[in-house]
Amino acid sequence: MGKLAVNGGEKTCDYQWPGWPVWGDEEREGLNGVLESGQWWYGEKVREFEAKFAEFQGAAFGVTSSSGTTALEVALLALGVGAGDEVIVPPYTFIATASAALRLDAIPVFADIQPHTLCIDPDDVERRITDRTKAIIPVHLAGYVADMDRLNEIAARRGLFVVEDACHAWGSEWKGKGVGALGRCGVFSFQVSKNITSGEGGIILTDDETIADTCRSQTNCGRAKDGAWYSHLLAGSNLRITEFQAAILLAQLTRLESQTLKRQASGEILNDGLRSIPGITVIENDPRITRRGYHLYPFRLDTAGFGVSKERFVEALQAEGVPTLQGYTTPLYTNPVFRTNTETPESCPPSCPYHGRKIDYNSVHCPVCEQVCGDTCWLPQSVLLADEPAIRSIVDAVRKIVENVEELR
Repeated sequence: MGKLAVNGGEKTCDYQWPGWPVWGDEEREGLNGVLESGQWWYGEKVREFEAKFAEFQGAAFGVTSSSGTTALEVALLALGVGAGDEVIVPPYTFIATASAALRLDAIPVFADIQPHTLCIDPDDVERRITDRTKAIIPVHLAGYVADMDRLNEIAARRGLFVVEDACHAWGSEWKGKGVGALGRCGVFSFQVSKNITSGEGGIILTDDETIADTCRSQTNCGRAKDGAWYSHLLAGSNLRITEFQAAILLAQLTRLESQTLKRQASGEILNDGLRSIPGITVIENDPRITRRGYHLYPFRLDTAGFGVSKERFVEALQAEGVPTLQGYTTPLYTNPVFRTNTETPESCPPSCPYHGRKIDYNSVHCPVCEQVCGDTCWLPQSVLLADEPAIRSIVDAVRKIVENVEELR
């Protein structure tokens, strides 16, 4: 019998980890209030949540949407992104970051990430800009804020829009300002795994009233601000949330500040403990990130030095009692949606001669992302809400595996 739990040894962490979502009387009372009011549809609660969440992030305007995915599509629409335009995105992200462009017949262009932040690399962004580029979508991965100073400087100099994908970054701040309105606009998700959730939902934040009004029209059947009910300015869609969702989100928002600070404190404990373990690399804090709203806690493994795969290491860590995820295992551009060659307008793009440029994603190569996909694992955000002894036990579990890694070979 080996020392590692995966081989029959005693596991390190014997804790009941916090579940998710967290809910209580606030949600129950909010839902019952909406139920009994008979006012179930898009109204006062939605407006109240939009205003309070925008204020929490330090933005002037908030427009809710049915999901973070549709919020991103609407944000691009509001900025005039359309067929043939290029949108620069990272490959270490959820499909929505790129599919939002595809849905508008725009063309995602992948720029590599930085190994020390896991966020888009501004230097590679600049290399990917062409005369067709319209926007850049940085992803604040796991709540870590991308280098918004550099990205905004590049965008201003090259005449581009920056749309923040902040779907991992509720509460994150850059130089004291909340993410979401650091660029022209930003989007957040309230899907069930997210740090503030109503099961599904999303929001667009901006400091630009014109963008906010256009987003509102796009999500509300194309209606104009202060226009007649059956007057439709745009070919919008119905992407509204309900009063029930808004009631839940208002209740969730009351805990977001304290939960964000708790996750940040847990992240600092993990950084302090894990950085001393040979073969483990943590994502170090940037002093410009004045608050880091962890959605995940990622850390990197020296898989070559350990002589084991990420999958095997994660299996061992799970056996030690630590809820651990493999995270993204392949870059986004390896998905079939990008690898299928198309020759008809119906399947256009991503490889589309009808826009005057044919993109071959089979030749895309982002070496940092490819390495990160093979060596980075995640702890989910709910784990970071555990008590300090449980958080410290994670460090003990990782150290135990590293010290006995030969058992995994």
